[in-house]
Amino acid sequence: MTLARALVRNEAIGVAVADKPEDLKTFLQPGCAAAIWRRQPEPAFQKWIDTLDPSLLPQGRIVLPTNVVTSAVTALCDAAGIPDCTERDQLIGDVSALAEIFAELKNTPYLRLRLQAVTTNACRKFHIDAITARLVCTYRGPGTQYGISTDGQDPARVFSVATGAPILLRGTLWPEKPASGMLHRSPPIEGTGTTRLVLVLDAVDSPEDDI
Repeated sequence: MTLARALVRNEAIGVAVADKPEDLKTFLQPGCAAAIWRRQPEPAFQKWIDTLDPSLLPQGRIVLPTNVVTSAVTALCDAAGIPDCTERDQLIGDVSALAEIFAELKNTPYLRLRLQAVTTNACRKFHIDAITARLVCTYRGPGTQYGISTDGQDPARVFSVATGAPILLRGTLWPEKPASGMLHRSPPIEGTGTTRLVLVLDAVDSPEDDI
């Protein structure tokens, strides 16, 4: 299925599904509230990240240019104490690749990068963020939930992004009006013993832009 047809056929109106990263540019088209890169993690990597001790999951938040993402994520992995291995290199490389893709798509000089291990119902309410655009990729645990709201209430139908699949989301500062009605939230996991590892990338204009 091509990306243009996915825009029509996808169950949630205004959500594009890309099979290749270059097709994510459809996110910039009018009426596209979100875009999902439909991909599956390598089984060996997914087993590694799923069984890694939660205390070793890399965490941090920083505003930085894309050319230092690799070194920054490497430093976060070092600080967390993750042993050197192929899967660690894959994680660092994937975060760096997503940062490059997102920065090029948004033509932004800086990104706000956040890696977070989540065990609670963080951002449990459906909402839209006060940003222009955001990329979210859940490396471990259930992915972001989303849906279209037509009346300001919670979506009547809720969809979940697959683990390892990045989703691009528009925020309230996106210039297109009216808003699409696309809302999202973190999946409720509190009390289940689940630990998610979530990457969030925001487009920002300067290193001081750290809201």
